[in-house]
Amino acid sequence: MSKLVLISHGQLCEELKKSAEMIMGPQDDIATVALLPNEGPEDFQAKFKAAIEGADDVTVLADLKGGTPNNVAARVLAEGGNFDLYAGMNLPMVISYLNAQMLDMKPDLLGDGKAGVVYINDIVKH
Repeated sequence: MSKLVLISHGQLCEELKKSAEMIMGPQDDIATVALLPNEGPEDFQAKFKAAIEGADDVTVLADLKGGTPNNVAARVLAEGGNFDLYAGMNLPMVISYLNAQMLDMKPDLLGDGKAGVVYINDIVKH
């Protein structure tokens, strides 16, 4: 079973999941792992490993390249972890993942994530 894991500083990952559920409905196969202010990398790593344990097909979206959540996940990946890791998560990436799951296709997370970043003034003015 495919699993999406959202990781972030603070509760961004949890709120992003809630926003996706407003659009797509309840999502049991999305896990969230938040790095809280009173936690260090070791605490986060333990929670992250627990979130991916036992899953065969895991995609991880991190909030920020170079941030602790991403760096911890990258370390787990480098030590033999088996998952896809993307940084710079946004709502279009989560929706892309969910749509692809419904259609049994591979999502274009990078393309859809980038396509969702636009300067609306240029659109409105034309």
